[in-house]
Amino acid sequence: MSLPERNFVADALRTETVGGVLLLAAAIVALVMANTPLSDFYQSVRDFTVGPESLHLDLSIGDWAKDGLLTIFFFVAGIELKRELVAGELRDPRAAALPVVAALCGMIVPALVYIATASGLGGSLDGWAVPTATDIAFALAVLAVLGTSLPASMRAFLLTLAVVDDLGAILIIALFFTTDISLPALGLSLAGLALFWFLHRKGVRGWYVYVPLAAVIWALMHASGVHATVAGVAMGLLLRCTVRGNESHSPAEHIEHLVRPVSAGVAVPLFALFAAGVSVSGGALGDVFTKPEPVGVVLGLFLGKVVGIFGGSWLAVRFTRAELNDELAWADIFAVSSLAGIGFTVSLLIGELAFTEDPALADEVKAAVLIGSLISAVAAGILLKLRNNKYKRLYYEENLDEDESGIPDIYERHDPAYHLRMAAIHEKKAAEHRKQAEVAAAERATGDDPA
Repeated sequence: MSLPERNFVADALRTETVGGVLLLAAAIVALVMANTPLSDFYQSVRDFTVGPESLHLDLSIGDWAKDGLLTIFFFVAGIELKRELVAGELRDPRAAALPVVAALCGMIVPALVYIATASGLGGSLDGWAVPTATDIAFALAVLAVLGTSLPASMRAFLLTLAVVDDLGAILIIALFFTTDISLPALGLSLAGLALFWFLHRKGVRGWYVYVPLAAVIWALMHASGVHATVAGVAMGLLLRCTVRGNESHSPAEHIEHLVRPVSAGVAVPLFALFAAGVSVSGGALGDVFTKPEPVGVVLGLFLGKVVGIFGGSWLAVRFTRAELNDELAWADIFAVSSLAGIGFTVSLLIGELAFTEDPALADEVKAAVLIGSLISAVAAGILLKLRNNKYKRLYYEENLDEDESGIPDIYERHDPAYHLRMAAIHEKKAAEHRKQAEVAAAERATGDDPA
């Protein structure tokens, strides 16, 4: 493509709606291929192994998407988290308190719902972390499409909540899904991160320096036994988000601008393509609603997220100094709580990690993630549409200027001059209608009535 065409495509991929559409399209393609005669081809491609065996990187295509491409997504998430900590909502503890508490409760309650469901029905507790994650890309895309008239603070609340949620998911992956740690490899990976930070702080620039270094850090993290996506988050957090000297943008903002199209247009859709391909036959769908583990995931995403986020927010405002933004109502928080039930990307990843020894159960859990996310998205879509319509009406009322004074009418209702101007306008319209009535009567009397 020409440079203008490449710029157009890159700018489109930076928008939340396009990224969400690509993610959804990739998941649909995966489901179609996994449930049609193409399933054998799909599985053979996903399971095809490629990579140097001597470096322990002889991975399947699916694993490369999960451990490699998804690291790019977590790298961008790390930059977003750093930006929120330095210059966003998380910088001010008072402003950050409510979405942070909401995010924590939105992780704890779904896990408890899963544990209660799975233990009550005699299932495995290994998947407790699956419904704790929120898909930041998908959730923001749905909000962008349906929330055209919603207040900006609603997006800020969701973004902060999702960023904290991503951090929690990263910690869960690092702490609970890491086995057989190789300390030498981990130490070398940390040394690589230290070198990455040192070069960055000294102002060294050039992709030819950082891309090979990032690849080495990732490979060492993968060899250490810690999930390789942690390397992406760590590198994102090490980038500087402040502006110095004559800089128009911080290095983190510049790098995110370059990498986000790759994340939204390549990394996340390809991960979804190889992770969402599960069987959704009648029997499989029946298992989702009958087996304890899938049921726990569905209830955790749909019910646990709503109860955790909305309940946690209400309790925080009720019993602490946390305050709800003046632009938001509790109905807005309820809609966001339902929207956060879209787990998808990270939930699919945790589902694979939780049931690596039982592929059949892993597929059932992934199907449950898709269904739970779909139910949450539909419910959130209805709630967001209702709230959007209400804010549209409020916007119309707050900007209506019938007397053409340059000041919205809502601010002049107690001003006698406003009512006098409106009376004059209506009297003028009344006079025009009287004149038209006389003309119509005259036409009818002379037989010239068009009717």
